[in-house]
Amino acid sequence: MPRTASGSESDRIATYLDVILLIERLHRQFLEVVSLELDSVGIYDINNVQALMLFNIGDAEMTIGELTTRGAYLGSNVSYNVKKMVENGYLLQERSLHDRRSLHVQLTTKGRRLVDRLSAMHRRHVALLAQTGILDAHLQGVSVTLRRLQQFLAAASVGEIRSGQSTA
Repeated sequence: MPRTASGSESDRIATYLDVILLIERLHRQFLEVVSLELDSVGIYDINNVQALMLFNIGDAEMTIGELTTRGAYLGSNVSYNVKKMVENGYLLQERSLHDRRSLHVQLTTKGRRLVDRLSAMHRRHVALLAQTGILDAHLQGVSVTLRRLQQFLAAASVGEIRSGQSTA
Protein backbone atom coordinates (compact mmCIF):
# COMPACT_ATOMS: atom_id res chain seq x y z
CA MET A 1 0.00 0.00 0.00
CA PRO A 2 1.49 3.40 -0.98
CA ARG A 3 2.39 5.65 1.87
CA THR A 4 0.62 9.02 1.93
CA ALA A 5 2.37 12.18 3.00
CA SER A 6 1.62 13.15 6.57
CA GLY A 7 1.43 16.81 7.54
CA SER A 8 5.03 16.87 8.70
CA GLU A 9 6.24 14.89 5.68
CA SER A 10 4.45 17.22 3.26
CA ASP A 11 5.92 20.21 5.14
CA ARG A 12 9.38 18.66 4.81
CA ILE A 13 8.88 18.13 1.07
CA ALA A 14 7.69 21.73 0.65
CA THR A 15 10.68 23.02 2.61
CA TYR A 16 13.10 20.86 0.58
CA LEU A 17 11.66 22.13 -2.71
CA ASP A 18 11.71 25.71 -1.40
CA VAL A 19 15.42 25.37 -0.57
CA ILE A 20 16.20 23.96 -4.03
CA LEU A 21 14.33 26.82 -5.74
CA LEU A 22 15.95 29.37 -3.45
CA ILE A 23 19.42 28.09 -4.37
CA GLU A 24 18.56 28.52 -8.04
CA ARG A 25 17.22 32.05 -7.45
CA LEU A 26 20.27 33.02 -5.40
CA HIS A 27 22.55 31.82 -8.17
CA ARG A 28 20.67 33.87 -10.78
CA GLN A 29 20.66 36.93 -8.50
CA PHE A 30 24.37 36.55 -7.85
CA LEU A 31 25.04 36.39 -11.60
CA GLU A 32 22.97 39.59 -11.98
CA VAL A 33 25.11 41.28 -9.29
CA VAL A 34 28.25 40.23 -11.19
CA SER A 35 26.73 41.68 -14.41
CA LEU A 36 26.04 44.97 -12.67
CA GLU A 37 29.61 45.05 -11.35
CA LEU A 38 31.00 44.47 -14.85
CA ASP A 39 28.72 47.17 -16.28
CA SER A 40 29.64 49.66 -13.55
CA VAL A 41 33.30 49.52 -14.55
CA GLY A 42 32.70 49.40 -18.30
CA ILE A 43 33.75 45.79 -18.89
CA TYR A 44 31.76 44.45 -21.83
CA ASP A 45 34.04 41.82 -23.37
CA ILE A 46 33.19 39.14 -20.79
CA ASN A 47 29.88 37.94 -19.40
CA ASN A 48 28.89 37.16 -15.82
CA VAL A 49 29.30 33.37 -16.16
CA GLN A 50 32.77 33.82 -17.66
CA ALA A 51 33.72 36.24 -14.87
CA LEU A 52 32.60 33.69 -12.29
CA MET A 53 34.66 31.03 -14.05
CA LEU A 54 37.70 33.31 -13.86
CA PHE A 55 37.07 33.87 -10.17
CA ASN A 56 36.92 30.11 -9.61
CA ILE A 57 40.18 29.57 -11.47
CA GLY A 58 41.92 32.19 -9.34
CA ASP A 59 45.63 31.54 -8.95
CA ALA A 60 45.37 27.91 -10.05
CA GLU A 61 46.38 26.34 -13.31
CA MET A 62 43.89 23.70 -14.29
CA THR A 63 42.55 21.69 -17.17
CA ILE A 64 39.18 22.43 -18.71
CA GLY A 65 37.94 19.15 -17.23
CA GLU A 66 39.00 20.26 -13.74
CA LEU A 67 37.26 23.59 -14.28
CA THR A 68 34.07 21.76 -15.25
CA THR A 69 34.09 19.52 -12.17
CA ARG A 70 35.08 22.36 -9.82
CA GLY A 71 32.18 24.62 -10.68
CA ALA A 72 28.58 24.27 -11.73
CA TYR A 73 28.12 26.19 -14.94
CA LEU A 74 24.51 25.43 -15.74
CA GLY A 75 23.43 26.30 -19.24
CA SER A 76 26.92 27.18 -20.33
CA ASN A 77 29.51 25.52 -22.48
CA VAL A 78 32.81 25.58 -20.61
CA SER A 79 34.94 25.04 -23.72
CA TYR A 80 33.21 27.87 -25.58
CA ASN A 81 33.57 30.22 -22.61
CA VAL A 82 37.25 29.36 -22.19
CA LYS A 83 37.79 30.02 -25.91
CA LYS A 84 36.13 33.45 -25.60
CA MET A 85 38.15 34.33 -22.48
CA VAL A 86 41.37 33.35 -24.28
CA GLU A 87 40.36 35.46 -27.30
CA ASN A 88 39.60 38.44 -25.04
CA GLY A 89 42.86 38.16 -23.12
CA TYR A 90 41.57 36.93 -19.74
CA LEU A 91 43.03 33.43 -19.92
CA LEU A 92 46.21 31.83 -21.18
CA GLN A 93 45.71 28.35 -22.61
CA GLU A 94 48.51 25.82 -23.10
CA ARG A 95 48.69 22.17 -24.02
CA SER A 96 49.88 19.84 -21.29
CA LEU A 97 53.46 18.64 -21.64
CA HIS A 98 52.45 15.15 -20.51
CA ASP A 99 49.16 14.75 -22.39
CA ARG A 100 48.93 16.80 -25.59
CA ARG A 101 45.14 16.30 -25.65
CA SER A 102 44.77 18.16 -22.36
CA LEU A 103 44.60 21.96 -22.22
CA HIS A 104 45.65 23.93 -19.14
CA VAL A 105 44.31 27.40 -18.44
CA GLN A 106 45.46 30.16 -16.12
CA LEU A 107 44.68 33.83 -15.66
CA THR A 108 46.48 36.53 -17.59
CA THR A 109 47.22 39.91 -16.01
CA LYS A 110 43.90 41.16 -17.40
CA GLY A 111 42.12 38.15 -15.87
CA ARG A 112 43.85 38.72 -12.52
CA ARG A 113 42.70 42.37 -12.51
CA LEU A 114 39.10 41.29 -13.03
CA VAL A 115 39.34 38.65 -10.28
CA ASP A 116 40.77 41.31 -7.96
CA ARG A 117 37.80 43.56 -8.80
CA LEU A 118 35.37 40.71 -8.01
CA SER A 119 37.22 40.05 -4.75
CA ALA A 120 36.75 43.70 -3.83
CA MET A 121 33.04 43.36 -4.62
CA HIS A 122 32.86 40.35 -2.27
CA ARG A 123 34.62 42.31 0.47
CA ARG A 124 32.10 45.16 0.06
CA HIS A 125 29.22 42.71 0.31
CA VAL A 126 30.63 41.02 3.42
CA ALA A 127 31.06 44.43 5.06
CA LEU A 128 27.41 45.23 4.31
CA LEU A 129 26.05 41.91 5.62
CA ALA A 130 26.20 43.00 9.26
CA GLN A 131 23.84 45.87 8.41
CA THR A 132 21.22 43.31 7.31
CA GLY A 133 21.46 41.29 10.52
CA ILE A 134 23.23 38.40 8.81
CA LEU A 135 26.03 37.41 11.17
CA ASP A 136 29.06 35.17 10.65
CA ALA A 137 27.33 32.41 12.62
CA HIS A 138 24.35 32.56 10.25
CA LEU A 139 26.59 32.23 7.20
CA GLN A 140 28.52 29.37 8.78
CA GLY A 141 25.29 27.50 9.56
CA VAL A 142 23.98 28.00 6.02
CA SER A 143 27.33 26.89 4.61
CA VAL A 144 27.31 23.66 6.64
CA THR A 145 23.74 22.87 5.64
CA LEU A 146 24.29 23.65 1.94
CA ARG A 147 27.46 21.57 1.91
CA ARG A 148 25.56 18.61 3.40
CA LEU A 149 22.75 19.09 0.87
CA GLN A 150 25.30 19.22 -1.95
CA GLN A 151 26.88 15.98 -0.72
CA PHE A 152 23.44 14.37 -0.48
CA LEU A 153 22.53 15.40 -4.04
CA ALA A 154 25.92 14.25 -5.36
CA ALA A 155 25.36 10.84 -3.76
CA ALA A 156 21.77 10.68 -5.02
CA SER A 157 22.85 11.58 -8.56
CA VAL A 158 25.10 8.53 -8.78
CA GLY A 159 22.60 6.21 -7.15
CA GLU A 160 24.37 5.88 -3.79
CA ILE A 161 21.17 6.84 -1.96
CA ARG A 162 18.00 4.89 -2.49
CA SER A 163 14.60 5.16 -0.92
CA GLY A 164 14.66 3.81 2.61
CA GLN A 165 18.43 4.21 3.06
CA SER A 166 19.89 6.37 5.78
CA THR A 167 22.41 9.05 4.75
CA ALA A 168 23.91 9.42 8.22
